[in-house]
Amino acid sequence: ASLISACMDAGIVIVFSDARHTPSGLALPFHRHHRQSAVAAVQLGLNLPLKKRLWQSIVATKIENQAACLEICGKSAEALRAMTKLVASGDPQNVEARAAREYWSLLFPEFIRSDEGDLRNKMLNYGYAVVRASVARALVASGLLPCIGLFHNSATNAFNLADDLVEPFRPIVDRLVFDLSEGGASSTNDLSLEYRQALAAVLNADTLVADEAVTTLIATEKASQSLVRAMESASPALLCLPRM
Repeated sequence: ASLISACMDAGIVIVFSDARHTPSGLALPFHRHHRQSAVAAVQLGLNLPLKKRLWQSIVATKIENQAACLEICGKSAEALRAMTKLVASGDPQNVEARAAREYWSLLFPEFIRSDEGDLRNKMLNYGYAVVRASVARALVASGLLPCIGLFHNSATNAFNLADDLVEPFRPIVDRLVFDLSEGGASSTNDLSLEYRQALAAVLNADTLVADEAVTTLIATEKASQSLVRAMESASPALLCLPRM
C-alpha cells in the first residue's frame, strides 16, 4: 500500500493485469491540479450542443487517423477519407461504426475484433489500455473529472472521458500491432513479454499535434489541456488532437 501511495504522490499511473496479461484495472492520482474545482465546474456545466461538437471533432479525427494508418500500412483509404466529411455534430448517423467496419476489413482481412483468442486482439487491447491510462492521467492532471464524459456516460465507468478522448489515439496502436503481426507469427498465442514491452513503448511513438511532432505521451497531455481550453471558451476548434 505504501508503494502504491508513493506512486500516486509521484503522479505515476498503475495498470493492473490478470493472469493472461490482459489489463484489468487502473489506479491514478487525483486532485493534482491547482484549478481542480474551477475546471470541474466548467466540465459539469457543459451544454449538450458543445458536447456534441467536441464529439464530432473526436470522431472525425479518429477516422482521419484510421485512413492514415491504412495508407501507412499500404492499404486503400479512399472510402474512409470520404467518411470524415460525413461526421455531423454528435455523429447521429454513427459514421464512426460504419468507418470501423470498413477499416478493420481493410487493415486485417477476415479479422473478427471480438475474437479473444486472436493474438492481434490481445495486442490491441493491451496497447489501448496503455494509451487509455496515459489519457486518464493527463485528464486528471488538467483538472478534469475522468468519469464525466462527452459521449460515453456509463454510470459504472470511472473513465468515461478517457474513453472519449482515447479514440483518435487508437490508430497509433493499430499501426504498431499491424507491424508486429506482419513481423512474423508468434510460436504461441500468448502475449509475450517482448510484445508487451513493444506495446508499452507506443507512448514513445511519434505523432503530430497542431503540426508539432511529439510523442504519443506528450500528445495525450496536449489533447487534455486543449480540451480544457475548448470547454472554457466553448470553442471545439481549440481541441488539439493527434494526427498520424
